[in-house]
Amino acid sequence: MKYCSHCGAHVSRRIPVDDDRLRYTCDSCGMIHYENPKMVVGTIPLFDSEILLCRRAIEPCRGLWTLPAGYLENGETIEEGARRETEEEAGISPIDMQPYLLLNLPFISQVYFMYLGRIAVRHCNPGSESLEVKLFPPAKLPWSELAFTVVRRALEQYCRDRQATIFPFQVLDVSSEEGKNCF
Repeated sequence: MKYCSHCGAHVSRRIPVDDDRLRYTCDSCGMIHYENPKMVVGTIPLFDSEILLCRRAIEPCRGLWTLPAGYLENGETIEEGARRETEEEAGISPIDMQPYLLLNLPFISQVYFMYLGRIAVRHCNPGSESLEVKLFPPAKLPWSELAFTVVRRALEQYCRDRQATIFPFQVLDVSSEEGKNCF
């Protein structure tokens, strides 16, 4: 950031009075420009005992499998955002959505919020961000072809919970060491 969005003057990074972090602060009007984590929302779409994955058509990690997820937009709830991302990437609208996982990725300033959601149809059409969509039984998930550490962690947790037949809401932390390959 070079210029203040309030007055257009130059900004510099400094710790404002009564704060404990470096912030972009306007050299002229004193406006503090806070930077906050990005919220990513998505679903683990389920059809009977199978999990729907999307093969990415975009970078990063083009060609690898992921769960339908993306950035939350201004003006939408996390459930609306998760449903929208699932519709955009997999061409389906999940039903019976239940909050499932919150994953913290502080090293890239992101928070993921994942729902479990049923899908009513077996056939899905990939959206513009997906090369293909496919249902996988848990025993045949493409572990070596998953795009992101957060997707791996979500699927691992789902498979553990599936074994126990309970799906409590959980909070997981993803470390920078875990997330160094495609996050």
